[in-house]
Amino acid sequence: MKLMSDGNAAAPAANPGSNLPEVSVSELAQAVKRTMETNFDRVRVRGELGRVMIAKSGHLYVDLKDENASISTVMWKANVQALTFRPEEGLEVVAEGRLSTYPGRSQYQLIAERMAPAGVGALLAQLEKLKAKLAAEGLFAAERKKRIPYLPRTIGVVTSPTGAVIRDILHRLRERFPCRVIVWPVLVQGAEAAGQVARAIKGFNTLSGDMRPDVLIVARGGGSIEDLWAFNEEIVVRAAAESQIPLISAVGHETDTTLIDFASDLRAPTPTGAAEKAVPVRAELVQRVTALDGRLKNGLVRGLEKRRTELRAAAGKLPRLETLFQIPQQRYDRAAERLNAALVSNTRAAQSKLDRIAVRLRPQALAQDITRRRERLLQAAARLQPAMQRSMVTQRKHLDGAGRMLESLSHKSVLARGFVMVQRDDGSLVRAAKDLNAGDVVNLTFADEQKKAVIDPPAGEAAKPRAKGKAGGDQGSLF
Repeated sequence: MKLMSDGNAAAPAANPGSNLPEVSVSELAQAVKRTMETNFDRVRVRGELGRVMIAKSGHLYVDLKDENASISTVMWKANVQALTFRPEEGLEVVAEGRLSTYPGRSQYQLIAERMAPAGVGALLAQLEKLKAKLAAEGLFAAERKKRIPYLPRTIGVVTSPTGAVIRDILHRLRERFPCRVIVWPVLVQGAEAAGQVARAIKGFNTLSGDMRPDVLIVARGGGSIEDLWAFNEEIVVRAAAESQIPLISAVGHETDTTLIDFASDLRAPTPTGAAEKAVPVRAELVQRVTALDGRLKNGLVRGLEKRRTELRAAAGKLPRLETLFQIPQQRYDRAAERLNAALVSNTRAAQSKLDRIAVRLRPQALAQDITRRRERLLQAAARLQPAMQRSMVTQRKHLDGAGRMLESLSHKSVLARGFVMVQRDDGSLVRAAKDLNAGDVVNLTFADEQKKAVIDPPAGEAAKPRAKGKAGGDQGSLF
């Protein structure tokens, strides 16, 4: 095959002994690329994943290899998002796509459009690996599981709204114990199913009030391991384990087992079985309550009859009413006899005491007592006046001495000798000239009156205008 450069005539050969046309490296690489993409338009390759890298752009770069060869494989972001499993090193897969080359490195590569684990054995191996990882974290521990409420008022169901599963659940709930059901519609198969189921479980847990379910049911019908794979995804298992609302898993048939079954609080063999585990049978409850009501009434009747019989038996053993009052009656009669004698004796004692007091209350005795008290009062009044005068003289001397001392210590006597007291507008004293600045307004207190003054600047500086007093005259200045 002869290679031409974009259909142009080949340049003369550099080697005069060769008639091959001369091409550039890029032209050769593009020609190889076209040839490979033409002859290997679609290929299906089975191999083991080697190096696995998901770039920030979302594209997947892996090495697909066997015991003798390896091929670089690229899967673009749109196809990566459609994968139903997590690519991991060592996993055997089947990739479908087309061969191409990467001219920048002069190597061929597989552009994968689809990729799936190679058989059920690979899926089971991946499943066991994830199960061991989550079990090591304690997500399947029995102490984490919550008790399912006996009579839930509201049940939240995470399933497909169009399948037979939701109809079976609603039908069985109506038969056993009708209650409120809230359905969160999700996909139960495919690439987006795991994310929707996880978001539904978390969404139910964010509800509050009457909208918050008392129990959750995550349900799906039977299928192959690939069909049920969404319920083996790590995000779904973690959402089930973190749910604060008790959760019942009902995925597949009785023989199907997914990882959400280990993380849920209760596993049901089928979606219908989940409805049976969520609520009791109403008819059985009514029958049981009726039976308990009958037993309660019979027990009350038997108890009343027993108490009535015991009361009658005890009534025959009670003493007669007259016998009960005989001794208290005797005590009353004796107390009445003693009361009359005590009243007479008490009256006589009180009369005797009154007679003794009456002797002291005669008018003559009272008049004599008043006369004696008046004489003592006059004598005390005669002694009181001289004593008051002497006390006043003494207090006046003390007061005059204190006044003279106060006058000698008062600042007014200092002002009278020609001194001046300097104060700021706020009333604080100025004790040194360094505490004043040019332009400060001060109050000068003399012995006879007060004046205001403004501090002039030091010699050599411009003098500031002096403030005017209230009457318009100068207030003075202090240098």
